Amino acid sequence: MATEGSFQSDNKFLCCICLDVFTDPVTIPCGHNFCKTCITQHWTVNDQHQCPMCKEPFDKTPDLRVNTFISEMVHQFRQTMVNKSSSCSEKQAAEPGGVPCDVCTEAKLKALKSCLVCLTSYCQTHLEPHLRIPGLKRHTLINPVENLEDRMCKIYGRPLGMFYLTDNICVCQFCTVSDHRLHHVVPAIQEYEAKKAVLQTEGTNVQQMIQERRLKIEQIQQSVRLSKDDADKETSASVNVITALIEFIEAGLTEVVKTIEEKQKTIEEQAEGFIRELEEEISELMKRNVVVEQPSHIKDDFKLLQNFTSMNTAPPTEDWTEVRIQTSHRGTVKTTVGQLKNTIDEKVKRLYIDIELNRVQQFAVDITLDPETANPYLILSPNGKEVKHGDVMKDLPDNMERFFPTCVVLGKQSLSSGRCYYEVQVKEKTEWTLGVVSESISRKGKVKARPASKCWSIGLRNNCNYKAFNNTHVPLSIKSDLKKVGVFVDYEEGLVSFYDVDASYLIYSFTDCNFNEKLCMIFGPRSNDGGKNSAPLIICPVGQT
Repeated sequence: MATEGSFQSDNKFLCCICLDVFTDPVTIPCGHNFCKTCITQHWTVNDQHQCPMCKEPFDKTPDLRVNTFISEMVHQFRQTMVNKSSSCSEKQAAEPGGVPCDVCTEAKLKALKSCLVCLTSYCQTHLEPHLRIPGLKRHTLINPVENLEDRMCKIYGRPLGMFYLTDNICVCQFCTVSDHRLHHVVPAIQEYEAKKAVLQTEGTNVQQMIQERRLKIEQIQQSVRLSKDDADKETSASVNVITALIEFIEAGLTEVVKTIEEKQKTIEEQAEGFIRELEEEISELMKRNVVVEQPSHIKDDFKLLQNFTSMNTAPPTEDWTEVRIQTSHRGTVKTTVGQLKNTIDEKVKRLYIDIELNRVQQFAVDITLDPETANPYLILSPNGKEVKHGDVMKDLPDNMERFFPTCVVLGKQSLSSGRCYYEVQVKEKTEWTLGVVSESISRKGKVKARPASKCWSIGLRNNCNYKAFNNTHVPLSIKSDLKKVGVFVDYEEGLVSFYDVDASYLIYSFTDCNFNEKLCMIFGPRSNDGGKNSAPLIICPVGQT
């Protein structure tokens, strides 16, 4: 016997003509089920004998016999619905906005069903006659609704159980014969299920669109937060740079003023020296003047000639005509400011590199070497942080990941988005290669160090020739021997930059790189060269500058 759990949907037990639970259900040849009275009246009204559901025509009126199996199922369904409704709804007061029972005279109870024939809504108690009396069983019961008159055909007074697809309206079964015979008509319950399925699909799509937009909001908000953090860092860095420049300019101003003051002091000391010499000469000349004036009053020619020799001392003969004191400091200001400008330019460049290096160091990652990719001549440290070239080829499996004969090794970590930074010690080496390569780079045969071969790297050759291995080798101007190299990669920006960590100096950048697969870090210690190049490449912990 069927149980309550066997009934998955009320619609399986509803007649598509009267939209009520089957009464004396019959099965017609096409397999669809209807109330015996409903299908009989339908064929009486319509000239053609066809199924209201699938429109299959019949040559003659089929013999109608009550389907006892479906009848028993309907009986069990009615009992289940009564018991279920009784346990859940009996004597339950109508909620605000709910449908109340039209029969209750005192406290209005919650309606369980509405009858389209009686145009009345019933609670569990007052619905009982419709479930027991044969005449009332034929009435059309639906879930409780208000304004029942709207569910009835205004012309024929029958339930609006059919749906016109062309006019998009609900009509009764008699309207299909008279007013809309040529229109495409389907049972309302069938169209209801179709529309419900469409709405469910659309609802699912709408929910997905909502989730996508909420995710986009979260992404935008996260971008704003990252932008705010970056703006704060840039603001702080800008304040530090401008403050340092202001202090430097103030110091330069002090130096300019000091230089001018010292020059002025020198001029004043020089002038004082000239004045002293001139005053001494004036004193001598005044004495000379007295000596000269006295003989001029002697009228005795013999006495004048006799004393003239003793008075004939030479006066001062220094020529002061070309002596000048500098009065303009214009050249001093121009020279000093020009020197200050050059110094400031160098200072700004150094501050910028310091800030840039500090910024990229925020993306430090912990890199370890992958022994599965190491050339057999390479020796890796147990912690995977050091690599150097050995003189003996180790007996290792020649797997597809291993490089041969090129003496390089890759890091275990890879990059397919975002940014990363790491530092490598190259001190005391005469040759080395560092950079990044695409994961698909050929591991067998000579590795061509150039972007066209999916390799972006720099290196040292012959202990003095630093090069960037672009599609054509680019000589690098290094201020002092490199001891530690920082490598920064920005996948989305297509950028690979190399830094002199100790000098806070940008060595070289590959820009506008076309990254379209995973990137791996490559380390090439180069040949041992008889012990001259025996120092290892060492992956170092990243420290702030």
